[in-house]
Amino acid sequence: MTGTDTTSPSSPFHNEETGRDAAPQFVLPLVARIERDDPPARTDALETAARAVLVLLSDERAAGEGEWAQAVRDWQDARIRKVVRRARGAEWRRAEALPGITVTGQRAEVRVFPPVPLDGWPKDLARLQVSGTELSDPEPPVAPDAVRPVLWLNPELDMSAGKEMAQTGHGAQLAWWELTEEERAAWRAAGFPLAVRSADPAAWDALTRSGLPVVRDAGFTEIAPGSCTVVADHPALRRALPYGG
Repeated sequence: MTGTDTTSPSSPFHNEETGRDAAPQFVLPLVARIERDDPPARTDALETAARAVLVLLSDERAAGEGEWAQAVRDWQDARIRKVVRRARGAEWRRAEALPGITVTGQRAEVRVFPPVPLDGWPKDLARLQVSGTELSDPEPPVAPDAVRPVLWLNPELDMSAGKEMAQTGHGAQLAWWELTEEERAAWRAAGFPLAVRSADPAAWDALTRSGLPVVRDAGFTEIAPGSCTVVADHPALRRALPYGG
């Protein structure tokens, strides 16, 4: 599933979008391993996809003169698109053979690849299905601890797991952009711990107005343009707010 992130215009973390639609469009491919008889739990897959985005952004190959750096810069100069496809069996093995990084969760596996032109996907990724990411949680996820970054999902939207993977990836990226180098290094050293949870409906409106980064979807698939999908609640960003969170 696809998604494009922008922050709320009223947010102090607003990222200027002027000219981005005119720039060449790139996409960050993510492939989730979803075996027919042994699929991962939904929350595990969402958290693993979000961590995969962070792992790529922090990889030395994505920075400076690294081999992926120009592709990452081109991607970030346009709309920040992510597309999640699913693979199983031989499809997954072919995906693993391409340059990228596999990130594992409790049982989930997500492979993230350097950005590619919107119409220039590698053949073995282009043939993978976007549909088929229907996942569920066998048990309700436990409440996250207070010190763990949380990506809060809009409780009023009905999104497929693939769409939510893209959206939580956006939320993780917005949080990453707003952290200091020291805060990024600490998060990376800890292994990018994070939680993905559906927000309490009564708290959602306040979250979107809290000053924390907010993902607004471009509306290419599943939901209406401008829908708020995720609020990125990182403790370091919460402390940076005027009222301290």
